[in-house]
Amino acid sequence: MIRLALWIIGSLVVAALAAWLMALPGTLTLELAGYRMQPRLGTAVVLLLLAAALVILIWAVVRRLVGAPRAMARRRAARRKEQGVEALSDAVIALQSGDPARARLLAREAQARLPENNAAKLLEARADLAMGDMPAAREHYRALIASDKTALAALTGLYDQARAQRREDAALTFARKALSLSPESGWAAEAVFDDLVRRGQWAEAVAMVNAEVPANREGRAQKRRRQAVIETARAREAETSQPLAALEHALTALKLLPDFVPAALIAARIHINQGESRKAMSLLRRIWRSTGHPDVAALYAHANPGASAVDRLKRLKEIIDMPPEHRAAAMALARGAIDAYDWPLARDVLMPYAGPDLTQGVASLMAEIEEGEKGDQGKAREWLARGLRAARDPAWTADGLVSDEWEPISPVTGKLDAFEWKVPVTSNSRAMPLPPAVPQPVEDLPPATPVLPLAPAGNQQ
Repeated sequence: MIRLALWIIGSLVVAALAAWLMALPGTLTLELAGYRMQPRLGTAVVLLLLAAALVILIWAVVRRLVGAPRAMARRRAARRKEQGVEALSDAVIALQSGDPARARLLAREAQARLPENNAAKLLEARADLAMGDMPAAREHYRALIASDKTALAALTGLYDQARAQRREDAALTFARKALSLSPESGWAAEAVFDDLVRRGQWAEAVAMVNAEVPANREGRAQKRRRQAVIETARAREAETSQPLAALEHALTALKLLPDFVPAALIAARIHINQGESRKAMSLLRRIWRSTGHPDVAALYAHANPGASAVDRLKRLKEIIDMPPEHRAAAMALARGAIDAYDWPLARDVLMPYAGPDLTQGVASLMAEIEEGEKGDQGKAREWLARGLRAARDPAWTADGLVSDEWEPISPVTGKLDAFEWKVPVTSNSRAMPLPPAVPQPVEDLPPATPVLPLAPAGNQQ
């Protein structure tokens, strides 16, 4: 309604203006080719405006006719671009749908319609890689490295290809190149870091971790843990050759993770070897209260070299309450009591854990008690037989492998911080101590099984 009103008003204004122009007094004399015209002034103005409009119309038609080929070319280019983008989109969908052959065809079609589009070239390389056409994929990726826009994506593809072909050195080369082009590249940084870890180049590895800028609290916690693990690995490596440097690394790890058992054990061993037993015992007491780890109790008992078994038992009683609050404490105290020939104490602390929740470690200790206290080989064999069917005790485990001590990386995958203190889920083991043998004919004994230390139900490192 408003538009109609405005249109009517505009028409009236134009009509009034035309009438006013035509009604202007006076005449205009025009001489052209021997002809003289004397139209009224208003009429002349109107004719002049009409002539101007006619010239503009003729010019527009001529311009349109002259520019028709160029306009048709632009429309064809736009249509070609639209078809190329559609082919590129369909290629992405085909590749994600698991049809690399169709994806490659569509990528080639998109590349034919979009010659300068690097995405089409990259998609064709990805399709080649998915089809297993490694030479073609490699050639496409190498061609894309020349462009700054696609260099990182091309290196990513070359890295994936090298990994698929198990060419680890080549994959690492591509990762290092990508990291030099883009320090923020997560996959490249992770690949280079994993290689440093596998090679034991701890100084370079911790430098990479130190340079990280975590984005949130979880990232900061992960960074601290990686730093602590690497510092512990450096301490473990230098413990015998450079004890002072190893102690510094271990204490740095404990500043980052105050309850990290492997670092605490290394630091305590170095203190003991340097004759600083009090420092070692103070550290071990704190770690025991927070973790209850059996290795901590065992090292605490031996903090004074040359101490008798009775003295070691007394020392264990300093940190283990009666009755022991968890299985690991009971087993540590029972081990000390057995060494000191305090059979009743050993039996008393183990009996609460010798029921339905019996573990292999408890069964082995009970067999040793029966044999040592009463010489009852029958009951000792019975405990060993029960241990065969009992649950396993927690141990340092990584990728199905059981180790008698913590290691910084997994021997299977080379992953950093893979070892966890938990109950093993497989029977694979390595260098695990066997339970004490009962002195009797071999043919009368059941097969011996590894005895693994048990951790408490609380937090373990």
